[in-house]
Parts: sequence; structure tokens; C-alpha cells
Amino acid sequence: MEILSDPTPDMLAMPRFDDGAIDMQELLRRLAEQVVNAVMDAEADQLCGGGANSRNGYRERALATCVGTLTLRIPKLRSGSFFPEDVIERYQRVDRALVAAVAEMYATGTSTRKVQRVAEKMGVSRLSKDQVSAIASSLDADIEELCGRPLDGSPVPYVWLDATYVKCRRGGRVASTAVVTAIGCDAGGWRRVLGVDVVDTESYDPWLAFLRTVRGRGVSGVELVVSDAHPGLVRALGEVFQGAAWQRCAVHLMRDCMREAGSWQLRRRVGRIVSQVFRARDAATVAAMYHAACDMLEECCPGPRRCLRRPSPTPWPTSTSLRPTGSGCAPTTCRRGRTGR
Repeated sequence: MEILSDPTPDMLAMPRFDDGAIDMQELLRRLAEQVVNAVMDAEADQLCGGGANSRNGYRERALATCVGTLTLRIPKLRSGSFFPEDVIERYQRVDRALVAAVAEMYATGTSTRKVQRVAEKMGVSRLSKDQVSAIASSLDADIEELCGRPLDGSPVPYVWLDATYVKCRRGGRVASTAVVTAIGCDAGGWRRVLGVDVVDTESYDPWLAFLRTVRGRGVSGVELVVSDAHPGLVRALGEVFQGAAWQRCAVHLMRDCMREAGSWQLRRRVGRIVSQVFRARDAATVAAMYHAACDMLEECCPGPRRCLRRPSPTPWPTSTSLRPTGSGCAPTTCRRGRTGR
């Protein structure tokens, strides 16, 4: 470690920003680079002790880390080879800590280009979007474990199903892809992800295959399923979870009603009218507010009223615990279980 006790002029010059403040990240990068190179020099000297071997220069290698890109000077030997695998892995250009940080950003929905810009601010100048995609592949094992783990078979009375669309690269082009998820709530109020899958399109066949996989892993005792009114999804539910009630998601119903309105002002008004129906706590109040909302929508915007009274696309039993009496198809509320304690 003698190299640290004899500082060079570059080490004495503290890295600073334009306003004169010390650049702590650059300082840490320089110190880390000096320490790692000193450790590799010491290990190479030990191998050359006693005249059994001798040094033969260096080979430089860049390593992207959380404090910036380090330029490593790996010693070369006259005979044999020297590689500090305890410092850096073979063929590895990115530090493990940075790999974990990039994977976490990617898992939370940050795009590859945004991750690249964040890495540049961290001092990593050569982390391309292709490298980000390669690093994100480390998440595949976690996804496979999540989607393939057997469930304990305990009853899951409430299940929520939904799909979201994301951009994926397939066959050299970017296309919109549906990511379907199933979330269950047990009798104790605890939620957990039952399954995640990527399908080409949100239709009957993909939903049927996904639900059969979830059912085959041990999901049982399903009493109520909450989802949107997609015909293919509702049909698949009737075949996989026989005897369970189906309830239309209040959020999707409100979005459908607001979509039927024309202007932005009408959408906001429709949203305020329909949202009051789902805030009630007993069936009688829900029935009264539902009919009042239909009357108000008839006066200002008939389109959302037709959406609110549209029959559900399912021949199998629906949840009637919060369904008001009267003609037409009244909405049901999407009651959510506890997320934890």
C-alpha cells in the first residue's frame, strides 16, 4: 500500500465543480481506482517473490461502478497469467453493485435510455442501452421463480385480474405487448401475486391458458373475481373458476364511462357523478345513488349512462352483494383487501 502513502500531484488536486465545491463522487472514484490498482500490484508482487517470476507491464481495463468508471491496470507476468478474480470477474465490465442498481431501476419501470442517463450522471460514460438490457436479463431468474413457484393451496377468496400494455422488442421491432397479472387476497387480508405472464393479445385463449396455469399451481377456494368486462377474460373465468362470482372493477367502469364523454369538462363531471356511487357503504345507499347518477347522466351525457347500464358480458353468476335492485345492469364496487399490517 506504499502507493497511497506517496500521493501524486493528481491526487493532491481535489476534484471540484465549476462553483468551487468539491466533487465527492469524482474523489471517491479516484480513491477507489488507486486502492484497487494498489491491491492488484501487491498480489502480483507476491507471485513474483523469490525470483520465480517477473512483471511484464500492465493491461488496462475499464470497470463501470456506482462511483464512476474505473481504469484498472491489471499486471502482466512473464510466465503464466495473473487475473484478480476477487477484484473483478472475467469478461465482466460492470460492477455487481451497479448491476443490482440498474436491475432495480429497470424493474420499477425506468426505460433503458433513462437508466443510461442516470448512469452518466453517476460517472459511467459507456453504459449503453444494450448493456442495460443485458443487465436487466439478470431479473429473468427472479421472474421464473415467481411464476413457477407452487402455491400452498390455502384458500384465496378474492382474486383481481388485469392486463397492462408495455413496449417490448420482438423480432427486431418494438411492439405493444400485454402483461397479465393475478393478485389474490387470503382470508387474513394478505395480498400476494399469484401469477404474471406476457401474452400476444388480451383474448380468450391467452387468458384461459394463464388462468389454468394459476389454478394448476394450487389456487383454490376462489369466491369472487374482480376484473374488467373484457368478453374473453370473463368467458375464461367462467371455465376455470366455476362457482365463483364475478364483479366488474369500479376503476375500469369509471374509465369506460368517462371515455364515452366528449370534452374534458364532461369527463370530469362524469367522473364526479359516477365516483359517488362507489363510495357508499350499504346496498340501499348504493341503489339510490346509482339511480340518481343515471338520471343525472341522462340529462348531461347519455353515452356514459348507457355504459353504466350495459349488461355484463357473462352468462355465469355475478356478485350481487352490492348490486341495487331495479332494471338494468347496475355497477358493483371493487372492494380491496388489506395490503398488509
